[in-house]
Amino acid sequence: MSQSVDFIFLNEQDMIDAGVMNTSECINEMEEVFKLLSDNDYRMGGKLGNSHGMVVNFPDEPEHDGMPKNGPDRRFCAMPAYLGGKYRVAGCKWYGSNIENKEKGLPRSILMMTLNDADTGAPLAYMSANLLSAWRTGAIPGVGVRYLAKENTKVVSTIGAGAIGTSSLFAILDELKTAEVVKIFDVYEKSSEVLKEKLEAEFKHVDVQIVNSIEEAVVGSDVISIATAGNVSPEIKSEWIEKSALFVTSGSATFDPDFATKNIQFVVDNWQMYEEVKYEDEYPYNNKEMGVVGRLLLDWIHEDKMTTDNIKEIGDVINGKVKARDNEDDIVVFALGGQPVYDVAWAYNVYQNALENNIGTKLNLWDVAYQAR
Repeated sequence: MSQSVDFIFLNEQDMIDAGVMNTSECINEMEEVFKLLSDNDYRMGGKLGNSHGMVVNFPDEPEHDGMPKNGPDRRFCAMPAYLGGKYRVAGCKWYGSNIENKEKGLPRSILMMTLNDADTGAPLAYMSANLLSAWRTGAIPGVGVRYLAKENTKVVSTIGAGAIGTSSLFAILDELKTAEVVKIFDVYEKSSEVLKEKLEAEFKHVDVQIVNSIEEAVVGSDVISIATAGNVSPEIKSEWIEKSALFVTSGSATFDPDFATKNIQFVVDNWQMYEEVKYEDEYPYNNKEMGVVGRLLLDWIHEDKMTTDNIKEIGDVINGKVKARDNEDDIVVFALGGQPVYDVAWAYNVYQNALENNIGTKLNLWDVAYQAR
């Protein structure tokens, strides 16, 4: 039996050629992931097997020469996972992030992805993952509107027009064929203008409007995507929200808890992932820099403002175990957080496309492992 181990390397152009930016296909793959989450056919890191990942942060004042200093988005993170079903593969996304990268002409985060055979642990692929991560993040809102948006949705808006706001809106519009108006709000008007140009080129039937406030983005909208970056947490006032509205929250947002717990149905990607943070030292309750709405719900439960009975999982909605709305006027918040199972699924899809189309560079780990010689 051969002991040779080969794998393929996919640079960013290889990833593009292998379909990493195929929005429709990515939405379908993310739907499959949620079905597996509902059936518990997956594992992530952490004590409960549901950790987002392990983060390396840096001190404000390092004691040692050469050690990086704490700063905005200054961290490294490893995000491992196993995904069952048709995938049956393991993988890990690894990235370093530093907001100062932009001054050097680099993305804020630089990501790589490794796929491994779940039986032997041998590498299958090592790939550029910036586009992989952005597209799988954007595709999740596409799954959300597929199952949670009301029929004949006409008005869509985004709060945040950066990379995630862009990929999210493309996925939402890919699903919502009835959309007629898109409203864009971003604190940086240039970002709004760039997104408007992209949308007008791709979705010619949609009236794209730049608005000047969060209120304008929310009022009159059927679907609102919140894709703000960093620690920005827009306040959503109750009187702005239309009946049956759907909020898709890739970023953080603040709602009035008294209104929210009585009038909003909360659907999350994976509640067990948020519960995992109760066992991790990095998360304090009442954390004003929590980053995602799922962790806001942890605070409200801790403060006895709601219980887990208020929370549903999108995989259970997809699998028909629960309904998203108790009645048609219910507002729905789809709360999202990054999970490595998404990356594993989309990476595996792109990897299979690369194999079928002879894309990438074949690399050899060894012909015979040294210890076996």
